[in-house]
Amino acid sequence: MKKLFVLLFAIPVLISCSTNAVTGRKQLSLIPENQLQEMAVSQYQSFLSENKVVSSSTSKDAEMVKRVGSRIANAITQYYTAQGKGDVLSGYQWEFNLVNNKDVNAWCMPGGKVVVYTGLLPVTQNEAALAVVLGHEITHAVAQHGNERMSQEMLAQGLGSVLNAATQNSKTNGIFNAVYGIGSQTYGLKNSRGQEYEADHFGLIFCAMAGYNPQEAINFWTRMSAASNGGSGTPEWLSTHPSDENRIARLKEYMPEALTYYKPVKR
Repeated sequence: MKKLFVLLFAIPVLISCSTNAVTGRKQLSLIPENQLQEMAVSQYQSFLSENKVVSSSTSKDAEMVKRVGSRIANAITQYYTAQGKGDVLSGYQWEFNLVNNKDVNAWCMPGGKVVVYTGLLPVTQNEAALAVVLGHEITHAVAQHGNERMSQEMLAQGLGSVLNAATQNSKTNGIFNAVYGIGSQTYGLKNSRGQEYEADHFGLIFCAMAGYNPQEAINFWTRMSAASNGGSGTPEWLSTHPSDENRIARLKEYMPEALTYYKPVKR
């Protein structure tokens, strides 16, 4: 009987393992992407209503966030379309907002719902570094890292056999909120180190395709490291991320490939 239960539980899980269109890696995906996007829209609007959004009509910084974000989004669309995988971005309605918050943070929800905190800009310092960050955060969304983390948590809680129906219950909503930091001071996907490296890798490519020098990633993470060491330690949103030293070493490994996509554009 125990073996039968394990088999019945394992079958839907195995069926729900898919190969990611970006990374080529097998990952667990128990939740339909369109349902995740619906949840993200609701939470995103709630977040914006509860925080001070900086208007792009009166702020050059907010306008910059929208401009850089749009270029990254266009690069991602170009990348997928060239590979015949444009349907991966089905349902994406890109939004880029700057929020008045001193935290050094940025995040992207499923469906392209992006927020940058004003506290990040003194560390990015320029458009190329901001593009590095946005390329990284958006990669988490398009690579469906959130779905993967939620699916892993659902499996741990015994919800794997429920599949689609599970997205309708309070437990799954709770998992969504926990994975994305909803209801806590720190929003943003809580990623594994492996997912972080994937976001660094493909984020550099998207940054370069958007016409920004990917080599600015080294300068940005050097500044981030200095800011962390000179302040109160690593920001909470980076607590599960690779160490700055390891991240910079990996970025240098990814750089030759990213540079093949780099074509500077006139600003």
